[in-house]
Amino acid sequence: MCSKSGSATATVVIENTRVKVTEWRFAKRGDNTGWHRHAHDYVVVPQFDGELEIALGNGQRTTALMKSGVPYYREIGVEHDVINANDFECAFVEIELLEPRPS
Repeated sequence: MCSKSGSATATVVIENTRVKVTEWRFAKRGDNTGWHRHAHDYVVVPQFDGELEIALGNGQRTTALMKSGVPYYREIGVEHDVINANDFECAFVEIELLEPRPS
């Protein structure tokens, strides 16, 4: 993921030619990833039960409910910013699929 500086902490734990695995940690409410656009399809695995706020631009925001250990998949998408909407520290693991999709 290409990110402009946000206040969340990104720790790359695996990176090779096939996948990039990053832990995103949000210490407090309002911490964010920074605006970014994914260059690859990806899977997110929340490590908490709670909510993330997703800013989509033009003032649009949505809330995403997270369940610890329950992954979700997203394709390359629009520019967005992920924001901690909880009154506690939270984290998720993001797995970017670096190989192109089969045609």
